[in-house]
Amino acid sequence: MAEPLKVLLFFGTRPEAIKLAPVILNLRENPRFVPIVCTSGQHRALLHQALTVFSIVPDHDLGVMVPGQSLFYVTRTALARFEPVLRQERPDLVIVQGDAQTAFVGALAAYYSRIPVVHVEAGLRTGDPYAPFPEEMNRRLIDRIAALLFAPAAAARRNLLAEGISDESIVVTGNTE
Repeated sequence: MAEPLKVLLFFGTRPEAIKLAPVILNLRENPRFVPIVCTSGQHRALLHQALTVFSIVPDHDLGVMVPGQSLFYVTRTALARFEPVLRQERPDLVIVQGDAQTAFVGALAAYYSRIPVVHVEAGLRTGDPYAPFPEEMNRRLIDRIAALLFAPAAAARRNLLAEGISDESIVVTGNTE
């Protein structure tokens, strides 16, 4: 039997936790996977509440959020703190969800580490790269980095195809709720 795949799920917000919880729980039940949960510490109290409901305890918490932090601070701090986690865990792939700054940082760090990225909720677009800011650009950049894109609807798939993303990389999954 082949070694199980190590899947690192990286997130930081309550909505991301709620969306990824079913994925984490399903990975736990499948002996072909070893899920590793890493949080950025963004929205810590709300995140803890959501994870407790699902009996999920993070394996790693980067603790990057401080009052009044800038996007620059979050990006550089999360990158610096995520790198040793990736080196230690050596995952086979990294899953990020949505469009938060930490989702973008997780995808970028995995790319820098030559680890394939899976983007849950890929292909959503507003048409304006500045609205919402910075989330719309985060979505677009994550989709460029990702090796596998889980689109929630056919319209999201069409957006990805229009941007030149390979059809073989896109799976229409619906929502994880």
